[in-house]
Amino acid sequence: MLRWLNHATRKVLAIVSPQAGEGRSWLAANLATVFAQVGMRTLLIDADMRNPRQHLLFNLDNSAGLSALLSGRAGKDVAKRVHPDLRLFVVPAGPVPPNPQELIARPVFDVVLERFHSQFDLILMDTPPAADTADAYLLAARADAAVMLVRRHHTRAAQVSTAMEGFNLSGTSVIGTVVNEY
Repeated sequence: MLRWLNHATRKVLAIVSPQAGEGRSWLAANLATVFAQVGMRTLLIDADMRNPRQHLLFNLDNSAGLSALLSGRAGKDVAKRVHPDLRLFVVPAGPVPPNPQELIARPVFDVVLERFHSQFDLILMDTPPAADTADAYLLAARADAAVMLVRRHHTRAAQVSTAMEGFNLSGTSVIGTVVNEY
């Protein structure tokens, strides 16, 4: 992580996993909190617009978020500060749209990341599972790198291999893996 932080251009990190139920949202929330606690101005984007979780973990209103931002119905004020003493901000996913993959694929997503990049030291993206849709691959390709999460006694090696192949094809640099035991 430290080597990546020293060399990343935009400092956008996607948290990915092969399938649902592996703890991606929990890991993203905890990583974001840790980076904020060490003084980094951190933004966590809940980019899983199919099954959003960050608003539940941080007890935030989910009526406006990434889906509204990408469809032009909200501004960058959708980033909510979690606590006044913590430099952590969260963009919830917002209402579940009928076309999440189309919203993610729009060029405006890059514009959103660039605008946030100028305001934050680090951006983390909580992504959907790679096995369900191409959303995770699209999101990770827009990030500088990804961290792969697997769950012990749950994630199959073939699923990891398939996901890694997809991330490699999308040009994503997977900089590490976390094994979750929950």
